[in-house]
Amino acid sequence: MPSSHLPLLRRRIALPLGLALALGLGGLGLALHPPAAVAAEEAFVLPKPALDAKAGGPQTALFAGGCFWGVQGVFQHVKGVTRAVSGYAGGKTADPTYEEVSTGTTGHAETVKVEFDPSVVSYGELLRIYFSVAHDPTQLNRQGPDHGTQYRSAVFPVNDEQKRVAEAYIAELDKAGIYKAKIVTTTSPASGFTPAEAYHQDFLANNPSYPYIVYNDLPKVENLKRLFPEDYRADPVLVAAARS
Repeated sequence: MPSSHLPLLRRRIALPLGLALALGLGGLGLALHPPAAVAAEEAFVLPKPALDAKAGGPQTALFAGGCFWGVQGVFQHVKGVTRAVSGYAGGKTADPTYEEVSTGTTGHAETVKVEFDPSVVSYGELLRIYFSVAHDPTQLNRQGPDHGTQYRSAVFPVNDEQKRVAEAYIAELDKAGIYKAKIVTTTSPASGFTPAEAYHQDFLANNPSYPYIVYNDLPKVENLKRLFPEDYRADPVLVAAARS
């Protein structure tokens, strides 16, 4: 990772002091011997959507749920996902950079573009994973230690069918009263998607001992493995592998 990006990335390190000491974080801010993942947020056992999208050829979905490192890391471990790319969507600034999006003034959210085979995993099942383990959909304009509209919970439908399925599932989950608060996830379409900088891609896979990843994101992958054993794949599908 380029050293010039470290100051920005360090903004994401927000650990309770006791946990930081337990992880053995020294002056370099590294977890040299990370313990078993400790969940930073609760995972939820959710029903399958009553309404799902029809299967067809390869499809694309856009999900925003806080820092894209963890959301990308989760979907990279889902069977049927052929590519998961971190990036930016939902705003009006053209070709935004990480530095610009981090100001919270571009309207963009950190987003993951998921390309998938609906004959293996449906759009509805991706939604179930998103709402269950990828993030907490009841947190408004924040996710865990990260605050700002760039970390909002948002599904960006790429067609009318996805919008109907997403909105129906949100209503279904709210009615079931599974969460302690109302879901705040928005479902407005995005005008486009801009891939994030190369150093953000595959960040979880490339930096499993990074403190933020240890505390906030590795538990999400563990929850995926535990709650979705039929969907879980041990070897992630990486952006770097698709480039080679």
